[in-house]
Amino acid sequence: MTALGFIEVPFLSVAAVVADAAAKAARVSILGLEATGNENILIRLGGSGPAEINAALASAEATATQLGSTAIVLSLARPAEAMHGMIYFPNAQNPLYGGRDQFLPTDYPATKTNLMSTNQTALGILETQGLTAILEATDAMLKSANVTLVGKEKIGAAYVTVIVKGDVAAVTAAVEAGAKAVGSLGKLIAAHVIARPHEDIVALLPK
Repeated sequence: MTALGFIEVPFLSVAAVVADAAAKAARVSILGLEATGNENILIRLGGSGPAEINAALASAEATATQLGSTAIVLSLARPAEAMHGMIYFPNAQNPLYGGRDQFLPTDYPATKTNLMSTNQTALGILETQGLTAILEATDAMLKSANVTLVGKEKIGAAYVTVIVKGDVAAVTAAVEAGAKAVGSLGKLIAAHVIARPHEDIVALLPK
């Protein structure tokens, strides 16, 4: 890869939607998502040249705006070789909040038996500030529709994201039910549905 792109947005839920849009807009790869220590998430992209990266970044900015958020973007053509260690480094569990420091496509290697059909499956992403709220919301999602729990992710500051999968109608119903269930138990950050998620997004998640 001869060019790199970076997108910084608040919240994992927003980052997932923005990264999906960026990957679908151009021939780029999602290299990983990196927690920054607060609510912000850095999306790392790789591409064969600046044109592809810039197209992906433009889509990312537009998507963030549609979500009522803002994105900080950066394109690097022919990055310095010494930058490699800042882009590719081992993952770790953060001892402060118990979540991953970064989300990498190598964290959950795919096998022939657990490949997810992106043509038939949607992802539902619900994020709260508060663990009690996400537990109530998750219970509501799983009871309201035929969806499967993918996993739970933490980025610190009590921000917790739960991801479910299923067909678009079921996931939409589940996310709506989960959002309503949060109530006064915590703060609802975002509730999104990604139809036909890009394979690079699927690779970042438990199978």
